Amino acid sequence: MLRKSPALTSIVVLTLALGIGANTAIFSLVNAIMLRSIPVRDPGKLLVLRWSSHAPPHAVGISGFGDCARFEQNRSNYGGCSFSYPMFKDLRDQGRVFSDVAAFAGPADLELSGNGPAGMVRGGLVSGNYFQALGVQAALGRTLEASDERVGGAAVAVLDYGYWKTAFGGSSAAIGKIIRLNNQPFTIVGVADERFTRLTPGKVTNLWVPLTLGVPLGLSWANDTSDAGSWWLTIIGRLEPGVSREQAQAAVNLLYLNQTVRGAKPAWKAADDPGVTLLRAQNGLVGFRQIYGDPLFVLMAAVGVVLLIACANVAGLMLARGAAREREMAVRSALGAGRGRVIRQLLTESMLLSFSGAALGTLVAYVGLRGLTAFFAANTNQFLKVDLHPDMTVLLFTVAVALLTGIGFGLAPAFRGVRASSPAKFKGSGITNATHGNMRRLGLGSSLVILQVALCMVILTGAGLLLRTLDKLRSIDPGFDTRNILLFSISPSQAGYKASRVQELYQNLQVRLKALPGVTSVSYSSDALLDGGLWTQDVRIQGQSEKGTVETQMLAVGSDFFETMRIPLARGRTFRGADLHSAEPVAVVNEAFVQRFLASKDPIGLHFGGNQPKDPQPEIVGIVGNTKYEGLRNDDAPTAYVPLQEGKATFALRTASTPTALIPAVQNLVASLDNNLPVMGIKTQTETIDRLLFNERLVTTLFALFGGLGLVLACIGLYGLLSYEVARRTQEIGIRAALGAPQRNLLLMILRQGLVLVIIGSALGAAGSTAAGRLLQSLLFGVHPMDPLAVATACFLLVMLGVFACYLPAMRATRVDPVVALRHE
Repeated sequence: MLRKSPALTSIVVLTLALGIGANTAIFSLVNAIMLRSIPVRDPGKLLVLRWSSHAPPHAVGISGFGDCARFEQNRSNYGGCSFSYPMFKDLRDQGRVFSDVAAFAGPADLELSGNGPAGMVRGGLVSGNYFQALGVQAALGRTLEASDERVGGAAVAVLDYGYWKTAFGGSSAAIGKIIRLNNQPFTIVGVADERFTRLTPGKVTNLWVPLTLGVPLGLSWANDTSDAGSWWLTIIGRLEPGVSREQAQAAVNLLYLNQTVRGAKPAWKAADDPGVTLLRAQNGLVGFRQIYGDPLFVLMAAVGVVLLIACANVAGLMLARGAAREREMAVRSALGAGRGRVIRQLLTESMLLSFSGAALGTLVAYVGLRGLTAFFAANTNQFLKVDLHPDMTVLLFTVAVALLTGIGFGLAPAFRGVRASSPAKFKGSGITNATHGNMRRLGLGSSLVILQVALCMVILTGAGLLLRTLDKLRSIDPGFDTRNILLFSISPSQAGYKASRVQELYQNLQVRLKALPGVTSVSYSSDALLDGGLWTQDVRIQGQSEKGTVETQMLAVGSDFFETMRIPLARGRTFRGADLHSAEPVAVVNEAFVQRFLASKDPIGLHFGGNQPKDPQPEIVGIVGNTKYEGLRNDDAPTAYVPLQEGKATFALRTASTPTALIPAVQNLVASLDNNLPVMGIKTQTETIDRLLFNERLVTTLFALFGGLGLVLACIGLYGLLSYEVARRTQEIGIRAALGAPQRNLLLMILRQGLVLVIIGSALGAAGSTAAGRLLQSLLFGVHPMDPLAVATACFLLVMLGVFACYLPAMRATRVDPVVALRHE
């Protein structure tokens, strides 16, 4: 039956392939990020510890690595999952509620040498029983053991399976090989199981080392395993058989309160109500789900709307085809086919079309997933690992969507088909020529077109809101000139440089880089602006003792930083070369710092710094303009700039022309200074800002793509309906032409019918866009959820394409020959 209408069958299958394929692609992304189970033994029994309190901890240093969502609401609720090593050790030694307790931190960026050219790897610091607690075996060699965690023990490392394949060629000779991490020798003792791809969603970890090796690796946040005030570990555990989660939580809370409230250095008062909650690791280790969760669910809703448009489109086409099969259905009924038999026949055809569309949709999903993977790889600031390979969940989703889609678009034609049992259907061709006047009442086909237009309006409005948001964000003045800047980072301390040599290296490199052709200015800083990083510090300002400490953003910079970035100087001076070595520390602050903390005083000459006597107390020597630091959405915040003395640095080169042309020269220059000093994150400042807007760009791009797809489907649906109407009304149009109706009137009659449907659908869609605006509100910036420009633009697009879709059937109506039409039946 389907082969008798090859054109219609092809259009239906292609339409369904686009709708189902788009849903499968986005669901695969949702599944990989939000739903996929942790690849460990009995993941449902693995728990993670999370603390909460009504106040921030006192005199505590917290290092977090994005494993759990830290929260702070109106400065009344605080929480996180970073704990001290003594807390982990006490919990492990207690041994009453957990059968296994493990801890991990990082991953940290480590320089690796000894396996070809030096490069950077992502190294996780884990307890010796980490792999045993997770139930992860070794694919080669062994995993870490409890003895490896012993202070002073041998420095060993376990490789990630994928990293072993790419960096070591999958060779068994890697076992026993000595590599250097941050210039320290480590022996590779094993490769983790291939199935263990991650613990925290999205995290890339190339290798694991014992957490007690933070000191030789030079990691400041992991330097002291005896300090109860240094919180940097995430703790996971498995309950002892017979112990409930409530019992374990009570025991852990008692231990936690003894250390943080009743200990020698309390972090809280009892009134702050600190406590620990045990969460399933599947839910508690959120990773990058906290960043991408909302956008993904918004995209899932959008692609679901596209599938509804596709279903409405196909249902309309099937209704038109059903009208031409009325005589066939009457014959089936006359030969004894019951209503159920006719419905089964038509639903079988619908299901065949749906599953054919799903089969082709898997190819669409594959292409879409490859595009999404490439987009993630090229546009994120972070090292992300997203496994987009389809699994049983994705397969079941696709089958379920195909089944529901086949029923969804097949029911209306099926029920229409069972009504075709009248003997009158044996007459003629089955194309009804009866009319009910110029403006016939809306039928099911017209209602489906209105539904398509309304849903398309919702998607287009959402795309317009997101495009306006992206435009608003890109038009924000960041406070410095972002054009023609090339950025790259180096970390001399990881390559074995002593602190005394770092400043000499930076100044030597600065001079050499400035001598490159096309470079106009060079400087460096501890972080790049608008790169997603942020350093904050609580400081006490001279003469402001009544205010106590205040939080300010900090950035360590080199000479010529403000000139290179073109940050205007408001008062005083910027840094001189001597300031980088001076024993008298100096600082430059921005205008927001002065307005927030020193509105009634002259800031030049004042000092500020930490609470401890040993903390530097730099003197303010200048005031510069405000700049965006962490993100474009943030308000201008107080910022203090201090000279960069040591540590990792990001160099900024301002060029006279395209900065990317200098990348080979920069890499060669750094290699000529020290071949063991890898260049990291080389990119332009505009690329950095684009990556900062990854969420907005991803959702906007896909919304625009879905909106365009919905628009095409809606136009096809409108064109199909009007073409069917012209064929159905051929005799009526012939009579009108024979009675002298001008072609212009015939043209307007068909155009009017189509445009009325478009206008009604647009009006309904505008109302539905209110809900879409609220759904997108968390992603919008500087745009009202019912932005008039976005709504008007969507309406304009729909009307223009509606005119185009109506024009061809309308022109066909004007060419009807009255003589042929009057002999139509």
